[in-house]
Amino acid sequence: MHFCMVTTFYPPFNFGGDGIFVQQLSNELAKRGHQVEVVHSPDVYHILAGGGQSAAGTDHPNVTVHRLRSRFSFLSALATQQTGFPFFMSTRLKTILGSRFDVIHYHNISLIGGPKILHYGQGIKLYTLHEYWLLCPTHLLFRYNRKPCTRPQCFTCTLAHKRPPQWWRYSGMIRDAAQQVDAFIAPSQFTNQKHLEMGLEVPIVELPYFTARWQHEELPDRGTHRELPYFLFVGRLEKVKGLQTLLPIFRRYQKARLLVVGTGSYESALRRMAAGSAHITFLGYQTGAQLRQLYQQAVAVIVPSIWYEVFGQVIIEAFALKTPVIVRNIGGMPALIEESGGGFVYDTAAQLVEALDRLLGEADLRQTLGQRGYEAFRQRWVADVHIPRYLDLISELAAARSRAVSGRPLDGMDAAMS
Repeated sequence: MHFCMVTTFYPPFNFGGDGIFVQQLSNELAKRGHQVEVVHSPDVYHILAGGGQSAAGTDHPNVTVHRLRSRFSFLSALATQQTGFPFFMSTRLKTILGSRFDVIHYHNISLIGGPKILHYGQGIKLYTLHEYWLLCPTHLLFRYNRKPCTRPQCFTCTLAHKRPPQWWRYSGMIRDAAQQVDAFIAPSQFTNQKHLEMGLEVPIVELPYFTARWQHEELPDRGTHRELPYFLFVGRLEKVKGLQTLLPIFRRYQKARLLVVGTGSYESALRRMAAGSAHITFLGYQTGAQLRQLYQQAVAVIVPSIWYEVFGQVIIEAFALKTPVIVRNIGGMPALIEESGGGFVYDTAAQLVEALDRLLGEADLRQTLGQRGYEAFRQRWVADVHIPRYLDLISELAAARSRAVSGRPLDGMDAAMS
């Protein structure tokens, strides 16, 4: 089939998990003989990142990447954010999406096209809910940049996040655009339920992420190290990721180090919080090979996010290397631990410290949890599980369309998708 992936971010012009996932999905489809085109905007990345880029990775020959650029890059992004319409990019987008694609799969579209882009093109249309942009102008459901949102106050919250209000959100623009999509994909049951709870009345199918990182590499022995053992944080250094909640704990915790991988706008504040501590080390950006070794040698990975994390790509990356994970009890993360048995879930600092102590003091427990996580990963979160389910969904949607056109009655999945 012929696919088009539409996303604001794509490696090497990406910040985190959504861009990496789009690249992995595109390349896994390409390896199976499909043709994939990717449309994204390096301009938006440079505006938000202030320059630079992440690791590019290698795309399969069946993957064609369209990098949309404009000499009015800032104005283009602002116009899309303010109007929900890709003014400066509309002609190029209509030309690309006007090709005969079997599937157009939208990902993070906030600054590449807004809701209007969902009207472009034909074919089966999918939309993955990588975050909460359809519900929330700040994407995160993190009210006033302080705590998870339980009662929306969008206008004042947008100002608190230092973003201009989006007046189009008070029209029916998202509702009308959503009707152009055949199915929305939620990476977790939590995300599915949160969107329904917040009033998004659309057909949502649950399909977890996968990771192809290290999938075909032999796992080496962990070995032994004379240095003080360490726990690992991997992620964007932003307030919602919750690293600031770990720093006071590891300033006092003398039994192990905390290694921090990642960069972000909150980094300078976090470094100030950790200043003077010999047990906290910021490593910045790490290559895939470096990250693999850090995962594999860690006692455990800690994911302390304080927002409604959609899934937790870091969790399954750790499981791929037989490393246990400790997660905060919020969002879609706890379900991954419950399904796998590959770690601990905590609510309080005391519970976190108890988990640290157990993993440090019981080597067999660390090995058992790591093996459970790895086995669940192989059964649930690899490309060979995800891709067949993804293609089956497309086949079901295509069949539902065909029956609707022919006037035959819909049932089962067809009715849910109509």
